[in-house]
Amino acid sequence: QVQLVESGGGLVQAGGSLRLSCAASGRAFGNFVMGFVMGWFRQAPGKEREFVAGISWSGSRIVYADSVKGRFTISRDNAKKMVYLQMNSLKPEDTAVYYCALDWSLGDVVPTTQGGAYDYWGQGTQVTVSL
Repeated sequence: QVQLVESGGGLVQAGGSLRLSCAASGRAFGNFVMGFVMGWFRQAPGKEREFVAGISWSGSRIVYADSVKGRFTISRDNAKKMVYLQMNSLKPEDTAVYYCALDWSLGDVVPTTQGGAYDYWGQGTQVTVSL
């Protein structure tokens, strides 16, 4: 019912920037519904998936992982059904596959950091930060 496609990953030197995008589509958007949280998660080799950032429907409620606060910015464009992750001051430890996720929660709720609460996931985009 929902497809999420990430783009914008790549190789960047430490201190550099990347902007990830996620496009949402599918029959579920045919009858436009208010709500749904969008989130970004990441998974590095040998590590568990971790929450990066989440944004509510209105964009007024945003949550960041401590590790990315002040460096990453999440935003969304509901008309285009897009969510973005601007990543600045990248570090080698940011290297991971980044996933976009959708939590089909009605209303303008605070994003959850729990991956299990998200209903749909993209296939991921690789971000590699070199020294």
